[in-house]
Amino acid sequence: MKILVINAGSSSLKYQLYDMTDESVLAKGLVERIGLDSSILTHKPTGKEEVTEVSDILEHTTAIRKVLEKLVDKEHGVLETIDEIDAVGHRVVHGGEAFKGSALITGEVKSEIRRLFDLAPLHNPACMMGIQAAEANLPNVPQTVVFDTAFHQTMPEKAYLYAIPKVLYKKHKVRRYGFHGTSHEYVSKTAAEYLGRPIEDLKIITCHIGNGASLTAVMDGVSVDTSMGMTPLEGLIMGTRSGDLDPAVVPFVMNKEELTLNEVNSMLNKHSGLLAISGSSSDMRDVTDGMEAGEPNATLAFEMYEYRLRKYIGSYAAAMNGVDVIVFTAGVGENSAIVREKVCENLTYLGVEIDKDLNKIRSGDPRRISTPNSKVEVLVVPTNEELVIARDTLRIAQEKK
Repeated sequence: MKILVINAGSSSLKYQLYDMTDESVLAKGLVERIGLDSSILTHKPTGKEEVTEVSDILEHTTAIRKVLEKLVDKEHGVLETIDEIDAVGHRVVHGGEAFKGSALITGEVKSEIRRLFDLAPLHNPACMMGIQAAEANLPNVPQTVVFDTAFHQTMPEKAYLYAIPKVLYKKHKVRRYGFHGTSHEYVSKTAAEYLGRPIEDLKIITCHIGNGASLTAVMDGVSVDTSMGMTPLEGLIMGTRSGDLDPAVVPFVMNKEELTLNEVNSMLNKHSGLLAISGSSSDMRDVTDGMEAGEPNATLAFEMYEYRLRKYIGSYAAAMNGVDVIVFTAGVGENSAIVREKVCENLTYLGVEIDKDLNKIRSGDPRRISTPNSKVEVLVVPTNEELVIARDTLRIAQEKK
């Protein structure tokens, strides 16, 4: 079966086409600037030359039509006909409490996703545009949704409830949901497979650290706690997000600076984190370069980032009464040897010991960076959220048949 995976943003659309016979990627690409002048389609067919096309793409339906045209193009395509696409899988950020797993798209499922717009106003509406666009172009092809939040629906009440009046949970579902679920699920299972041990026997802390970042405590193969909350703002210091913050800071700053709710929300989501502390960049590579050049603000940004990350690892080790495996993944987790080194050199109380030479090696495969004497396995596992979506889509499409 061939599965098309779609990740739609408000003005962008990422795609990958999988041949599930061997889980190989036949093609992938990105449509940028949807609804703006000079939209850009970048198409990367496996084994063929990459192609870029600039045109006016006013909405997502046209974007997907353009993608399908490229997939069957005589020179740059990888399919004979569009009929070879057996199912489409969509990434949806927020599934609330309604979705504890992936689902076949129905009218009822779409209504529930719309109902959750309030919980993810920047993401779920864009996901819905992608769903509707795919349905318009591929009306007879099964479509599925895979939710970032679903993996964390196993958290117990003591982990997901906030200590505020419970009526807010009952009326408005104010609680911790967590995100990056497909990534945390994939890397925790891959880590167990790499080690040749049943995941049910392991206590794993997965560190998905990129521009957005979150940690998850995985015990008995399921998520028992995670650092992001009702929204992706809570938890770790990120590229432009503040992470954990005293809630009283919000009304205080609003009053002192005469900010609106939208302005303070923008400040915390888009103008905080590494960008705010370094004063120059939200990119860990730039921050690291600045630190190595002796720039004080870059050094402080790095130290705050590493400290918060390490503190969360310690708290999840306490929550699970131990840890067997620490996994680093995503842009920073996979590529920043200095972040991994600094975090791990201050976890010796847990018995963590990393091999600095192994830590410096770059590879696209899962690898161990801890020493044989380390009491905790430390791994780097490249994430593959699209493959999780493709696998779930395949399973659901086969069940439908």
